[in-house]
Amino acid sequence: MTTTAQTDPDFAFAGAQAPDVSDAAIALAQSPNPLGPLAQLLGGEDEAEWTGHGFNTIWRPHPIANGGQDRFLELNLTDDTIVFKRIPGEIPNRGLLMPNINMFGLTYMQQIHEEDKPARGLHIEPGIWAHVPHTTNPNEPPTVVRMASIPHGTAILAQGTGKTITGGPNIGNNNIIPFQVGTPAPPDTDFASAEAVFTELNLATETQFREMSPGVTQELVINPNSFLQRDIEGKHITSTTILAVSTEHTPVKGGGTANTAFLEAASFPPGGNAKAVEVQAIFWIESIAGEPGTPDTLQLQYTQLVQLDFNGLRWPHVTVATLHTHQK
Repeated sequence: MTTTAQTDPDFAFAGAQAPDVSDAAIALAQSPNPLGPLAQLLGGEDEAEWTGHGFNTIWRPHPIANGGQDRFLELNLTDDTIVFKRIPGEIPNRGLLMPNINMFGLTYMQQIHEEDKPARGLHIEPGIWAHVPHTTNPNEPPTVVRMASIPHGTAILAQGTGKTITGGPNIGNNNIIPFQVGTPAPPDTDFASAEAVFTELNLATETQFREMSPGVTQELVINPNSFLQRDIEGKHITSTTILAVSTEHTPVKGGGTANTAFLEAASFPPGGNAKAVEVQAIFWIESIAGEPGTPDTLQLQYTQLVQLDFNGLRWPHVTVATLHTHQK
């Protein structure tokens, strides 16, 4: 599989400039970097490759007809690569209830492999990030949007906000405890009681319904974000750009998921195939202070939660990684 972004170097969008173009769109087009906070993904260049390591957790449905139970837990330490490439020109959006707007964006190609089995691909994702100017109908501040296509049969549109703060990120805990559809997700403190039901969570318990990479620890299973928290310990981070997006129409009204018929079958109880119903992701681009006389370096970290529905439960699928940039 190639790791280069698939774009035509001669391609450029025709802008949506017209007499009724909003002042916000004109100001964005004339700004020093119309990509806004997304510019950090390129590191000041037109193309950048980020590589590093991560951790992937996923509950897979297990055919009950084959005996046993309805789920299988997979835990992978990963090699992760994302290539970003700037889209030349404006991306026009035609308005009706308000004047036209122009977005600006970049393409990306992400590929994830299992760390101890480099020939085993776990994930490939082509997509687009775009920066959206302030709009009046709907009334939204400038936002960022991630549009992705996953070959398993799911497309996502996740929209949210981007901002830059002084200092490092505040990376909270998360968990992969399954829960009943229509009820709140359980807190981290429920892990001990959850592993009594979902015994795959306890690595000391032998089971045929779990597969994991060498080096996976109980700490990672309890809190996948501990992988990220460990990677910023002791580092002097001077500033952080935060991209937080969701398919859940909050805090921004846009977003959603779409699935193939095979995956949508989970909509009909009791179901049996895994329907992706919700995606939330946070990307942190951190500027790490260099030694005296050396430049700062950039580090990209992300945590992503995909909620999969099958057999009446919601099964958290969490992926995290820490990456470093190499300009193309």
